[in-house]
Amino acid sequence: MTMKKDKVLFVCVHNSARSQMAEALLNHLAGERFEARSAGLEPGTLNPLVVEVMQELGIDISANQTKDVFEMFKRGEIYSYVITVCDGANAERCPVFPGIVSRLHWSFSDPAALQGTSEEVRAAVRNIRDEIRAAVEGFIAEYA
Repeated sequence: MTMKKDKVLFVCVHNSARSQMAEALLNHLAGERFEARSAGLEPGTLNPLVVEVMQELGIDISANQTKDVFEMFKRGEIYSYVITVCDGANAERCPVFPGIVSRLHWSFSDPAALQGTSEEVRAAVRNIRDEIRAAVEGFIAEYA
């Protein structure tokens, strides 16, 4: 007998970095229990540095496409959890999905806003990735 997976949607501004990492990490770490997806308020282009630092963990997101959260909402998709991973002001712009949904907010720095040398930015993106991984692991421990 297969257990029904809880659907989780990670939402960020552009769906180019933080939400993509969270989706990939949850699917990688607990794909047997959760079905994670991600989307953005204003879908952009996948951040190549994020692709690179996820590859360091053996997770390939290079073929991922950015998605529009409002299109998912219009299709009437149902999620058990909607988790915003951007700042609080942008999180408030996320649509309220139908059904019994737990909304969570995890605030992470935006990799697109980082400044410094390429190695400083790369190190900062790794830190954000690791912070997201810790949050995902905490989510799994609490909700799986």
